[in-house]
Amino acid sequence: MKAVNDAHELEYEEKPEIVAKAPGRFHLIGEHSWFFKDKTLSMAVNLPVYIAISKRKDTTIKIYFHQLDERKRSTVTSLKFKKEDKWANALKSVVYGFTSGGFDIGGMNITIYSEILPSAGFGITTAIKVAESVAIKNLFNLNCSDMELLQVLERGNRLFLQQNNYIADNFSAMFSKKGNLLITDHFKNTWDYIPYSFEDKKIVLVDTKVPRVSVWREDSLFEPQNVLILGDLREHKTNIYGGWRYINDITDINEQLDQVSEDLHRKLMSIIREHNDVLEARDGLASTDFFKFARAVNHSHETMRDMYNISCPEIDWILKRVNELEPKLDYVRNPVTCGRITGKGFGRCLYAIMREGDVETFRDKINEFEKIFGFHPDIYIVEPSDGVSIVHE
Repeated sequence: MKAVNDAHELEYEEKPEIVAKAPGRFHLIGEHSWFFKDKTLSMAVNLPVYIAISKRKDTTIKIYFHQLDERKRSTVTSLKFKKEDKWANALKSVVYGFTSGGFDIGGMNITIYSEILPSAGFGITTAIKVAESVAIKNLFNLNCSDMELLQVLERGNRLFLQQNNYIADNFSAMFSKKGNLLITDHFKNTWDYIPYSFEDKKIVLVDTKVPRVSVWREDSLFEPQNVLILGDLREHKTNIYGGWRYINDITDINEQLDQVSEDLHRKLMSIIREHNDVLEARDGLASTDFFKFARAVNHSHETMRDMYNISCPEIDWILKRVNELEPKLDYVRNPVTCGRITGKGFGRCLYAIMREGDVETFRDKINEFEKIFGFHPDIYIVEPSDGVSIVHE
């Protein structure tokens, strides 16, 4: 907290008037099925982003990213997307979201303080946007509800950045509670909390530093006809969370999917399996059954690796070592560890959940990974965190 205040004062020769903090985040299961109105299981984590702001007397916006030692500028009245501005476009999108919605705001000096850079993933870019939106709302005393803030973020994403608006990202950064995971229902545009009670486990995030190399375009899957195909495979179940699930009859599923190519068949089957894994993981959390939860996580990674085709050999190697931390047990039925690729996929990040006593052994495996593959991962031990908050005003 003191560090971000000092950074802002050193840069602008004035103390910030307000500081907001938002958490990093990773998705456990379901981040690739939002287009099909399915569900996403997420965890906000204690990798915070701080946004410090002070008002200016003009309409200029000055932005300083402390860890990058980079500076950008714009104005409230002439916001422009520039490829070279990279991370700064995210902040400009929030300002656009306010002004395009009729909110009156002025010039600002803004400082970003984050030990984790946006390039790592882990929801840092979303955390920047959400922290900035809450800071601006409070700084200018705007009459803006949480739902209107979500609309600010959506306008910024869709209209300024020209990209999709992922509500699971926004919900996680805004509404998460310490000690809980958050499940987003994309069909209802709602979220729910699930207590995380596995206190004997450690949650490990790994940025493998493996470059993301796409082997297929994920947005090629997001077509209305594919939504209709999967829609015909849903069945209403009042005793199931969310009120529905995909049918279990593999014959009926294959008959419905036979109208598409073999590759698309596999991808759509992945979506079906992901929804089931979200429900299974949620049930495991609700009943404090780690075996059930971990089976769902491990199964989801197998789906991402073998059917959805977004993993890579380096990440698979690490997750195989995770499953070998207890070689005497059948990890398929009663796993004491679990893990999965997370984020955009096609490389880069994973998470693993393991016993505290296994963490040092896991670090040794990462050292072995560095020697074999030549990448130097960053490892973070994390825990479920609260959503965005004002920490100074």
